[in-house]
Amino acid sequence: MREKHLICLDLDGTLLTDEKQISPRSKAILTRLKNEGHEVMIATGRPYRSSEIYYHELSLKTPIVNFNGAFVHHPRNNSWGVFHTPLDISVAKEIVEACDKFRYHNIIAEVRDDIYFHYHDEKLIDIFKMGNPRVTTGDLRDFLEDSPTSMLIHTDEQYVAQIRRHLSDVHAEVIDHRRWADPFHVIEIVKSGLNKAVGIKRVAASLGIPRERIIAFGDEDNDLEMLDYAGTGVAMGNAISQLKNVANTTTLTNQEDGIAVFLEEKFNIKTA
Repeated sequence: MREKHLICLDLDGTLLTDEKQISPRSKAILTRLKNEGHEVMIATGRPYRSSEIYYHELSLKTPIVNFNGAFVHHPRNNSWGVFHTPLDISVAKEIVEACDKFRYHNIIAEVRDDIYFHYHDEKLIDIFKMGNPRVTTGDLRDFLEDSPTSMLIHTDEQYVAQIRRHLSDVHAEVIDHRRWADPFHVIEIVKSGLNKAVGIKRVAASLGIPRERIIAFGDEDNDLEMLDYAGTGVAMGNAISQLKNVANTTTLTNQEDGIAVFLEEKFNIKTA
């Protein structure tokens, strides 16, 4: 066999089509490479409960990176270890306090697979329901009892920049924050120093795969460090321009089987 590679896949906007499906072509090529001895893994901002469906669909046997690196574990091997790096609960409550100065719709705290909503919001609860988490609603300053794995601030587009500016000014030492793409204007907060690259580095080390044989695919700003770290960083055709600048190459969009197209060419696989 050719040298073993580690193929790292972001989910939304990357592996998944806009309908949140894995296309048959992507699934076929990933299955084939896995059968040839390569390693395939998921690295996502999603919690495990809403990514395990895809983990099992691809029959993966690797660790998974969730919450952009704040939670890394091996679903099939408990002895691999669980790496959970939450935000300090006091920082989380300070952030809720600070948000009172700004306009926002909701603040959500996720403690692994439990979700806390600052305000009751049927539409948002519906979006987060995948995997049947335990949902608690009420002022996070009173109801949040554990250090959260990640926090989300849902606001209107015009307020994103000022809230992020405040977070950088006041909490830069202890948190990192990103923004989600449309249609939701959401600021995502994790403990400082965490990103997908931290997670895939740990997984690659456990598999004995060097950095130059890591191939990573992504489309958003939470993929920047991962694509920068990977030996081959591949931006999707639909990726933000900042990511395309960091990537080694750009493939087609998530709607055009970008992952499959790149891998078929890279590994010289002829498809019928």
